[in-house]
Amino acid sequence: MGIPEKIKAIQDEMAQTKINKATEHHVGLLKAKIAKLKRDQEARSKKTTVSDGFDVKRVGDATVVFIGLPSVGKSTLLNRLTSAKSSIGAFQFTTLTVVPGMMEYRGAKIQILDLPGIIKGASSGKGLGKRVLSVARSADLVLLMLDVFQPAHEDVLVTELANIGIRLNQKPPNIIIEKTGIGGISVAQQVKLTKISEKLLKDILHVYGITSARVVIREDVESDQIVDMLSGSKTYAIALTVINKIDLVDDKFLKDLKTKIKSEYITVSAETNKNVDVLKDMIYEKLRFMRIYLRPKGGETDFKEPLIAKEGSTVLDICNKLHRNMKKQFRYGLIWGKSVKFGGQRVGINHILLDEDVLTIIKTRGL
Repeated sequence: MGIPEKIKAIQDEMAQTKINKATEHHVGLLKAKIAKLKRDQEARSKKTTVSDGFDVKRVGDATVVFIGLPSVGKSTLLNRLTSAKSSIGAFQFTTLTVVPGMMEYRGAKIQILDLPGIIKGASSGKGLGKRVLSVARSADLVLLMLDVFQPAHEDVLVTELANIGIRLNQKPPNIIIEKTGIGGISVAQQVKLTKISEKLLKDILHVYGITSARVVIREDVESDQIVDMLSGSKTYAIALTVINKIDLVDDKFLKDLKTKIKSEYITVSAETNKNVDVLKDMIYEKLRFMRIYLRPKGGETDFKEPLIAKEGSTVLDICNKLHRNMKKQFRYGLIWGKSVKFGGQRVGINHILLDEDVLTIIKTRGL
């Protein structure tokens, strides 16, 4: 029996199994077996393919992608947000390749990618699905774009992305699994497990060939999260739902949408430009940028062109942005701003910066 047949047999067994407290261990184990088989299947089928415009070089401070079904207005919105010229047409599949655009906002340069529309089943290869969805893996933000008349398609998009290993608005499980040579599987729980039994946890590890390991549980996790961690190649992405074409409905219709959308969303009209500026604000905030102003030694601070960095960046991150050899030349930094107790405070290379800090980098003498 080949892998596809094994997967089908397990799926049939799951379909015939009633989900309840008595069967949750069995179902959890079946899910783990399917995920393991799919991983093995993908490893065997990986081949080098021709690009066809789906390999896009990342430029700017961050990359944002539109994911949506055909004809939801992605191209029109891209043109509103950037200076790109994505083709627009009142028919499906107008965009057949990735169209990049650059949105410059609050000093940040944000690359936005208009992708071809996907369809249900895209993750299993329908249409251009797999190639389209794979672009989202390297994105800093995923915009799920919906037609105002089709809010239920949000579930389709989330499911298709999940099927290729992209988890939206989730964080990797806070657990540690260290393989050991002998001793079986020991589990240290720093929190009480309520969503998965220790026996199911060990059985899932056995499915993946792990018979001896030290496991540290730092949060209450589900079996699906354990499977995600073991199967690897999972991506955790920030997402925002964008509902387009609100110029075609009234306020009552928009109010009713609140009961149909499960996640954080914004309503826009790409056609009339309504709320597009609000969307720019939300994109910027979701990307968690901060502005760092540079002051050369003995010079004036450049407040016109800040260096854009991600929240939580250190002085080392700034050095790497400026020049690959800067960290080798670094002696110490001087900071004015919220991250220090007083202006001009001397800091090391691992100092964590805050928004609108002013930084002077002092290099090693003679360099």
